[in-house]
Amino acid sequence: MRLLTILGLTIVTAATACGRNGPPPGDARSLTVDGSSSEERELNDADRTTIWDVFGPDNSEQVTQVNRYLWAASLDVLNFLPVQEVDPFTGVIVTGYGTPPGGGRQYRATVHISDPALAARSLSVSLLTSGGAPVSAATTRAVEDAILSRARQLRIADNKL
Repeated sequence: MRLLTILGLTIVTAATACGRNGPPPGDARSLTVDGSSSEERELNDADRTTIWDVFGPDNSEQVTQVNRYLWAASLDVLNFLPVQEVDPFTGVIVTGYGTPPGGGRQYRATVHISDPALAARSLSVSLLTSGGAPVSAATTRAVEDAILSRARQLRIADNKL
């Protein structure tokens, strides 16, 4: 019973706090020099924020358009690695450790596709060994080249349909 009383008082307090402060809309005190009410000016203000903006579109995280051929090629070339996280909205693929066919060392990859273009500038690959050491630039470049080649193959096959 006490919980219901506290909940009721909280709701009443919140509703009261949301009430209007200031003169009523038709009051002469609420008109500005140009004849518009201060309420109208406040509602049309571009810099105005309210509690309801929390539920609107979120512009804090930038959404990147991802090239679908680079995305599919990355998953195809690195298919020997277990996928841990994917985020197609930001273009990030994170894998776990895995051993390539015919290899003895375990690798982990992070792929970032930052542009909708099918180009080398759109692709960034980061490889680590099981010891946490970075892989040589030549190996990383070979993986990037394999992904780009596979993406071009997928695009060509898609255009033949």
